[in-house]
Amino acid sequence: MFIALIAFAVAALAVGWLTRSRLSQIALDEPNARSLHTVPVPRTGGIGLLAGAAAGWLLTGVHWTWPFWSALALIVTISLLDDLRGLSAAIRLTVHLLAAGLAVLALLPDSGALTIILAVLLVAWMCNLYNFMDGSDGLAGGMACSGFLCYSIAAAFAGSTQFALLNLAIAAAAAGFLIHNFHPARIFLGDAGSVPLGFLAATLGLTGWQQGDWTWWFPLLVFSPFVVDASVTLARRVLSGARFWEAHRDHYYQRLVRLGIGHRRTALLEYALMAGSGALALWAMTLKGVAQHGLLAMIAAVYLVLLVLIELAWRRPGITHD
Repeated sequence: MFIALIAFAVAALAVGWLTRSRLSQIALDEPNARSLHTVPVPRTGGIGLLAGAAAGWLLTGVHWTWPFWSALALIVTISLLDDLRGLSAAIRLTVHLLAAGLAVLALLPDSGALTIILAVLLVAWMCNLYNFMDGSDGLAGGMACSGFLCYSIAAAFAGSTQFALLNLAIAAAAAGFLIHNFHPARIFLGDAGSVPLGFLAATLGLTGWQQGDWTWWFPLLVFSPFVVDASVTLARRVLSGARFWEAHRDHYYQRLVRLGIGHRRTALLEYALMAGSGALALWAMTLKGVAQHGLLAMIAAVYLVLLVLIELAWRRPGITHD
């Protein structure tokens, strides 16, 4: 609990300082085709969140290999540069794949080539999808709170105490960030916050699977509110012939905001979905065979219904897509 309090306090204080200091002006999120906000907002909050998580990690005594630290440093550096200067998608993706490769080789050194390739693609996709989903007040921070808290609980039940505390530090730091990011947000994560969170969601998910704390689908279900929205949106845009690599406001969470539900209520609805998917993931881990498969199928059906309902509301006559 002390580790969580330290991570929360450091993140809350650091993000608060970043919100008020001159550093708030070095990277501003200007409204664009993807934005749901209408005025420039500082996007340096991720630095404070990571500072809080790092403070917690120091207390846990975590010992990652140098390739993993190098991969995380690459992700943070390229993301911060993108916030400050703006980089091409090709450069960002190249570095994401390089960092993912370093991390996967460090985490899964004895795996076959196919497993490594799939894991690298998964890590790179999580880096990007988490960034795509960071477009509404309180959303990405809330997913970090819920997702890494579930990781922590599952690891604790599996007896991996240090790993549980490591994840708890991230969840607590995200809660400290949310104090300043819940609607109306005074600061955003920026790429330096959202991309590393996606990287950690994927790599720590692989770590838990590799050391037997959970099965392969557990991380995907825990972070399914982001995974489903981003993946289905990408597939839908590719199939429709849209320029999917360009900024847009066509994610399902963005549609909810634009349908009049607003940032605050969208965040609260998403929090309920995050808590539900996390709780069901933890419960599913206790089930066996047919019962487990049945629950996973039911969850998939619920997501399908939710996506269809949003799609129907979006296509309803009289709705303006401003």
